[in-house]
Amino acid sequence: MRLLLRTTSLIIALGLFASSASFAAGNVEQGKLKAETCLGCHGVPSYTNVYPTYHVPRLGGQHADYIVAALKGYQSGERSHGTMQAQSSGMSEEDMADIGAYFQSLQ
Repeated sequence: MRLLLRTTSLIIALGLFASSASFAAGNVEQGKLKAETCLGCHGVPSYTNVYPTYHVPRLGGQHADYIVAALKGYQSGERSHGTMQAQSSGMSEEDMADIGAYFQSLQ
């Protein structure tokens, strides 16, 4: 009986871990849809916006964790850029993970 209980607990724990790992990785296809707005600036080679004057970084190939951290920083106000704060304000963690996965998939 104890062995069955331990085995069942292990299977449940592994299932929860696997589902959280796949969530953390983000969905590339969903990210592609969610990143359409991002491409208006980040998809233009050597783009510099007018005000504030800022060289817009290329995000293709960037590590997903970095993109998620940056979006969270804009959302919390830790990073200051009005446009990015506005863009990230309504994003969920899933949205950020999906967008990060999409940009990481680009080379």
